[in-house]
Amino acid sequence: MADKSTSADETIAADAALLSEQLRGLRDRLFPPTAQKSLRTFSSGEAAKMIGVSDGYLRQLSIAGEGPQPDTGAGGRRFYSLSDINALRRHLSEQASLKGNVQKARSYVKWRDPAHEHLQVLAVTNFKGGSGKTTTSAHLAQYLALSGYRVLAIDLDPQASMSALFGYQPEIDLTGNDTLYGAIRYDDERRPLTEIIRRTYFDGLDLVPGNLELHEFEHTTPRMLASGTGRSTGEAGDFFFARIQSVLQSVADNYDVVVIDCPPQLGFLTLSALCAATSVIVTVHPQMLDVASMSQFLYMTSDLLSVVREAGGELNFDFLRYLITRYEPNDGPQTQIVGFLRAQFGERVLTAPMVKSTAVSDAGLTKQTLYEVGRDNFTRSTYDRALEALTAVNSEVEGLILDAWGRRTSQGSAT
Repeated sequence: MADKSTSADETIAADAALLSEQLRGLRDRLFPPTAQKSLRTFSSGEAAKMIGVSDGYLRQLSIAGEGPQPDTGAGGRRFYSLSDINALRRHLSEQASLKGNVQKARSYVKWRDPAHEHLQVLAVTNFKGGSGKTTTSAHLAQYLALSGYRVLAIDLDPQASMSALFGYQPEIDLTGNDTLYGAIRYDDERRPLTEIIRRTYFDGLDLVPGNLELHEFEHTTPRMLASGTGRSTGEAGDFFFARIQSVLQSVADNYDVVVIDCPPQLGFLTLSALCAATSVIVTVHPQMLDVASMSQFLYMTSDLLSVVREAGGELNFDFLRYLITRYEPNDGPQTQIVGFLRAQFGERVLTAPMVKSTAVSDAGLTKQTLYEVGRDNFTRSTYDRALEALTAVNSEVEGLILDAWGRRTSQGSAT
């Protein structure tokens, strides 16, 4: 019980400070000595699978001295960093191009053609907590980076769970004006998005972190609307709902895919993210209360987006998909709900569900994803089942992205 001599706000502030300090100590112990995360290296077999060649061919390249040379461990085992793998992709793509095999070159380096393929902005959303939204966003962004795309992950949730997965403790590592709010705010303190984007330990994956300052957009936007301006003071006089779309265009040449982890509520941030999105994934936990909540979410989203459309906003999604998350195949009621959703929405429900797994939650204990921890940290069958389910989901999304670009769908190539 709290001390009655201490006010509630002081008690809560003390608890927040205590928890923050303990989390900082935990991070320092997990990632010494710099307290920064790093990505594991990959075996030659893993690297070959990611690139799309045989392990024997990768060995021949190493012997011939072509491309980056791997680190060698006990017994002559070869290990590659993700930057090594991406360098090999570029090397093989150049070789294929010299031979006139454009299709083969494209299979190694999957970057979009800016002349014909638009920046894919994928918003992951739901306004009910516990639906697996952040887990989905983080794993999808990492999968695409492992597959060779240039990815920007944006944490639009003030709770900053995705930022934590990437090694940031928002109240310590961010000093202010370091989130997307810094690029979309209405006053003179607005910053270019290029100054806010941070590199991560995943080669080819950058991050716009989040923290509590994102709430400011929810407070300042109504004031702007109430003032009668209706428009921002930003570039080209954009309406508030076009601000995220506008700043993303400023960095579009640097990326193929943007993955936005939306807040768990339907406010101005989420609405702006949906207006910037070219595609949307709605995460759904197959429980009846969650499905009922999803119904209300869809009604509210439809009403708000219709207002945006009437105000001149463009809303043309390449795809809208519902992703079943935390699915337990042996749970009868869950299976019935999944069948119900598929009957209602057909192909808009992704074929692959994200199966509930202790491997994912165990990895989260050390602020890691399943793509980071590696197979040796778990019972092999548990890890393999979880990775198979996760990669099935992400490769299906990758196929939808490729379809939106007009390419033939070729399923994913990450680990």
